[in-house]
Amino acid sequence: MTYKGRKRLSLLILVVGVPAYVMLAVTVMSTAPRFQLVVEFFLYVALGIGWVFPLKWVFKGIGQPDPDEGA
Repeated sequence: MTYKGRKRLSLLILVVGVPAYVMLAVTVMSTAPRFQLVVEFFLYVALGIGWVFPLKWVFKGIGQPDPDEGA
């Protein structure tokens, strides 16, 4: 995938995907039975960073200059 394509995809993920994921995570956690406070804390932490690892390839190098442009 080109740099420009990854940049557009990352913007789409941040604007649409992350809010949708947050709504899904909150819905799942609100319908689940109450856990102990420590367990619930670690579930929220896992849900909070869990979306990053599958999408790491999209965001890697986005803040750098376009490598496809010459000099």
